[in-house]
Amino acid sequence: MRILGIDPGYALVGYGLIDYDGYTPKIVDYGVISTPKEETLPNRLYVIYKTLKKIIEVYKPDVVSIEELFYFKNQKTIIPVAEARGVIVLTCKECGLDVYEYTPLQIKQALTGVGRAEKQQVQFMVKTLLGLDKIPKPDDAADAVAAALCHSQISPKINFNKL
Repeated sequence: MRILGIDPGYALVGYGLIDYDGYTPKIVDYGVISTPKEETLPNRLYVIYKTLKKIIEVYKPDVVSIEELFYFKNQKTIIPVAEARGVIVLTCKECGLDVYEYTPLQIKQALTGVGRAEKQQVQFMVKTLLGLDKIPKPDDAADAVAAALCHSQISPKINFNKL
C-alpha cells in the first residue's frame, strides 16, 4: 500500500509518501509544496491544488493520511490554513482517494507510544522507522511522513476517521 501523508498549510504543505507491505515501511519521497507569499490566497490555493494533483498523478498513492487542525497558536492564519486543508481534501477526493484524518495526538501516539511526545521525538521515530540517515527537512515534510507512518500503524478497518 502506498500512503500519502500530508501536513496542511498554505505557505508550505508537507507531503510524504511511504510504501507499506504490512511489516516494513519504506520511504518513497517527501518534500513541500511552497506557495509565493506575494500571491493572493486564491492563487496560493490554486498552486496547492495543481501541485498536489501532479504529485498524486506521479506517485499514485492508495490512500491519504492528513493531520487534523487541532490547536492553532496564530489566530490570523487559522482560516487560510483551514481553506488550504479543504482544497487538499477536495483534491484527494477528486482523484478518487480515501482520506483518513489523524489528530497530532494520534500521530504522536502511533509513532512514539506517547500522545504528548515532543516534536524531536516524533522526528527521531520517523528517521528510525524508515532507516533514514537524517530527519526529513523541512519540518513540514517530516510531519507529513509522520502522518503517513501513523496510518500504516493504525488499521483502516477499525478507523472511523475516514472522509
